Amino acid sequence: MIPVFDDWRSVPADRKGGVVALGNFDGVHRGHQALLAQAREQAASLGAPVVAFTFEPHPRGFFVPDTGPFRLTLLPAKTRLLAQHGAQAVLAQRFEAAFADLPASSFIEDVLLSGLGARHVVCGYDFTFGARRSGNVEMLRAEGARRGFGVTVVDPVTHEGEIYSSTRIREALRHGWAREAAGLLGHDWEIEGTVELGDQRGRTIGFPTANVALGEHLRPRFGVYAVRALVDGQESEGWRNGVANLGKRPTFGKLQENFEVHLFDFTGDLYGKVLRVALVDFIRAEMKFPGLDALKAQIAADGQAARVKLGA
Repeated sequence: MIPVFDDWRSVPADRKGGVVALGNFDGVHRGHQALLAQAREQAASLGAPVVAFTFEPHPRGFFVPDTGPFRLTLLPAKTRLLAQHGAQAVLAQRFEAAFADLPASSFIEDVLLSGLGARHVVCGYDFTFGARRSGNVEMLRAEGARRGFGVTVVDPVTHEGEIYSSTRIREALRHGWAREAAGLLGHDWEIEGTVELGDQRGRTIGFPTANVALGEHLRPRFGVYAVRALVDGQESEGWRNGVANLGKRPTFGKLQENFEVHLFDFTGDLYGKVLRVALVDFIRAEMKFPGLDALKAQIAADGQAARVKLGA
């Protein structure tokens, strides 16, 4: 795993003097990947490291704290994806009042130049920075020309006339369009969380499930999904096929959101382990059943549908 720092003043000397890729990078989607490719290209020409500069919490969560869960990727997943696309370190800048109030000129002078020693900066066409979003790409370009650091601004990355964006991906997931979201992301969308103790009802009907904490992840459309899951990051063990239910379990009168994952042909203990669960395809919307027999019959049908979609 690449190093992660939570403040620009804590970045060590061997990660300074490089190419800084700027952005929220929520989802690390195809547009972000194009930006990171530009950063890698610049870094190769300079013989310098790539540092991905992002923010935690997401500025939207800071400015609108009651906005509800909306994140496509929490920090562990974001870091993993940024490394996969060439970042050699991640600065997940702690986004708090003092940083939010930093003038745009100070962001350039103190953070990018004095703090990180940036030789080149790469950002998207709509990147803004500094208090009240007073800094923009035109300011970066002007200061780069004046101060001697390079600036690459990446134009919108589009597919069939539409811009790849985190907003569009969130919309797809809220409709349950898992495959469309994966196409926009360039990878399956995942929920990553620790397996918690649930009410253990599933095992009493022959269908044990792992109750995965949702945390600050976006809530996609409630219902049943064909999924693949990785247990505790054990890549050598491979991804396991399964079926998952996301919702409030109306048959049992529940009000709390739950994400319950059943892994096919798995008998191990998952409590306390971290599951990465990739949503592969939507099977059906959340339903309320008249009784346990109807629920069990539907669970069996859902499992079979998931196997078909996964080719399992």
